[in-house]
Amino acid sequence: MWTLAPVAFALKALSAFVQPLGSLCSGLGPLLLWLRAALRRAGGGGARPLPRREPGKARGRGEADGEPPATPTSVNYHFTRQCNYKCGFCFHTAKTSFVLPLEEAKRGLLLLKEAGMEKINFSGGEPFIHDRGEYLGKLVRFCKEELQLPSVSIVSNGSLIRERWFRNYGEYLDILAISCDSFDEQVNVLIGRGQGKKNHVENLQKLRTWCRDYRVAFKINSVINRFNVDEDMREQIRELNPVRWKVFQCLLIEGENSGEDALREAERFVISDEQFEGFLERHKDVPCLVPESNQKMRDSYLILDEYMRFLNCRNGRKDPSKSILDVGVEEAIKFSGFDEKMFLKRGGKYVWSKADLKLDW
Repeated sequence: MWTLAPVAFALKALSAFVQPLGSLCSGLGPLLLWLRAALRRAGGGGARPLPRREPGKARGRGEADGEPPATPTSVNYHFTRQCNYKCGFCFHTAKTSFVLPLEEAKRGLLLLKEAGMEKINFSGGEPFIHDRGEYLGKLVRFCKEELQLPSVSIVSNGSLIRERWFRNYGEYLDILAISCDSFDEQVNVLIGRGQGKKNHVENLQKLRTWCRDYRVAFKINSVINRFNVDEDMREQIRELNPVRWKVFQCLLIEGENSGEDALREAERFVISDEQFEGFLERHKDVPCLVPESNQKMRDSYLILDEYMRFLNCRNGRKDPSKSILDVGVEEAIKFSGFDEKMFLKRGGKYVWSKADLKLDW
């Protein structure tokens, strides 16, 4: 009992010091997290202070309308914001370098499973950048082997994936989605998907082969913007034959890729709704095409940030809830802004387990 006193005293002192400092709180978040973890290991409790701002005013489902909270059927966990690419339209930028300790991340994933999660999607930033993909691999294995989730998926730019990762963790992964916005390498470089002498398109083809060899369903994500909106990708998509080709419209998020505090300036990438519809019309005969307009995307995704806070995007920015590690899933999801009806309407629930896809490997 007495061994807890110095740590508890330090935690209280830090918390008292942080309150008047306002925005400086975000810089002390990781230290406070470490102190809370130390208390837990020693047998203590207490809530973990996290850097956060007040959630937006948009009312979340179940907050005051008498409806039960939404079920987190499908969750997108952006566990890192760090990335080795510099895509000009990125709407989840490297504003922190924080990554939860592995056991804390597992605890949060267990809470989500108990609340009804069936599918987890790991994203970033670039999810393979942390610990050379080992951290990600351990979470993938945990979700499939211990939580027995029907679907475990990853969204990656693909540049840091090695075949060794597939050998170690491929059997636990249902879907690997690779971001590719153009089949013209010069356009990829212009967008920011370039890294030295590496060719993004050639790497995409290599990853397609590995997915086939290790029985992982292959998916492609493309963000349609000013520099690729007139491109015809039909031939290349048919050749790669992904299970899904998710096509997004370039989206502005205040504080991420738009506004004074943003790390990116995506205004020059923005296209009109009519231009986006023109791209979709050109590719309407591609069987695996799954279009995502900005309205669908803004309200119908459950997004967890690196602190396991739900991000409410309804007001054109990312307003965080409290962390599910502190208040639980049911309380935090009330402030997520999640539109469960739109999620179902856009086809958010589909055949997402590779065991059910019946693919010709």
